[in-house]
Amino acid sequence: MQLFVGVDWAEDHHDVCVIDVSGSVRAKGRVTNDLAGVAKLHDLVGRAVPAELDEDPEVIVGIETDRGLLVRALVAVGYRVLAVNPLGVDRYRDRVRVSGAKSDPGDARVLADMVRTDGHQHRPVAADSDLAEAIKLVARSHQSAIWSRRRLANQVRSALREFYLAALDAFDELTHPDAVSVLAIAPTPELGKALSRSKIASALRRGGRKINVDKRAAAIQAALRTDHLTQPPLVADAYGNIVASLVKVIAAHNTQIAELEEVLEAHFGQHPDAEILRSQPGLGVVTGARVLGEFGDDPDRYATAKARRNYAGTSPLTIASGTRRVVRARHIRNRRLADALHWWAFNAINQSPGARALYDHRRAAGDTHSGALRVVANRLVAIAHGCLKNRTLYDETTAWAHRNDLAA
Repeated sequence: MQLFVGVDWAEDHHDVCVIDVSGSVRAKGRVTNDLAGVAKLHDLVGRAVPAELDEDPEVIVGIETDRGLLVRALVAVGYRVLAVNPLGVDRYRDRVRVSGAKSDPGDARVLADMVRTDGHQHRPVAADSDLAEAIKLVARSHQSAIWSRRRLANQVRSALREFYLAALDAFDELTHPDAVSVLAIAPTPELGKALSRSKIASALRRGGRKINVDKRAAAIQAALRTDHLTQPPLVADAYGNIVASLVKVIAAHNTQIAELEEVLEAHFGQHPDAEILRSQPGLGVVTGARVLGEFGDDPDRYATAKARRNYAGTSPLTIASGTRRVVRARHIRNRRLADALHWWAFNAINQSPGARALYDHRRAAGDTHSGALRVVANRLVAIAHGCLKNRTLYDETTAWAHRNDLAA
């Protein structure tokens, strides 16, 4: 016997609906987001089982997430948990309810019905190892910190453009320790012009610079003493306060990112797939850890290279109707994995002749830089899939043997 469970989850409670193979509702209710709630969910499933049944039923759960304590608890007791895309739920609801009505209990019923009729279309929650889960969590936190720092740097750049152009001449990268350490003591043009070379050098050393300190200090001093248009003193001071506060936050981000990178390196180095992934051109510790974390390490999750590429969002999407046929990039995808794959491909074209040849070939065919990198990433994912399945390290000749015409 099979039972299908839909769970519409929220922060403090979850609506549950249990149906049988005919679509009839056998049990439903609301459970809390705690241990008692999980026990009640199991009780609802138990109540749906006919008294005369001698064996445990197969329980298939549909839920709009693939992570969290509830998901782990459901997997732990042996339920088959399917992660359902929220967009799919919206479209399925519109298909069966033309009125447009929506409710949490109703969505639980929709989720149960989706895994009953279209369970083969949905991705089972992967049975990843605890180490892979830890790598994913740290890698995501590290990546989020980098994205947050980038947003802060854009705010600083926007402010400097309004009153302190000399600082933009002095520093190309506003998250660099050189920029952070100097702007911390000179957040306005007036303070910048007053800095001596020795004070700049001291700030650079505090920021961690160990080589070419005096030369870099001289270049910064010259840039900060260049005349530019600026704001009245009161306005400049206001901007300066904004810059000083943002720079402090960037400094904290730099520390956080460095600490997380150390943890990430330690975790990634312990994983049995690390050596294989590090052998791939363009994959270092950080990018390799991101790729491993987002793909997971469940050996049965991706039956083929195509399945892995589809999950990555690198394989093209074909839309055909009648005589019209359009091939375009996938836009609904894991954005964290997409970012990691972009940098993987970007680095690979400078390390692998095969990857470079493919990139140049696609550029010559009219692809944009991003489009060509996406094609390279698509191939790199397939190569890595083969290496992981066969437990072999990357080999340039083997990986690109079918494209020798491009490398020639």
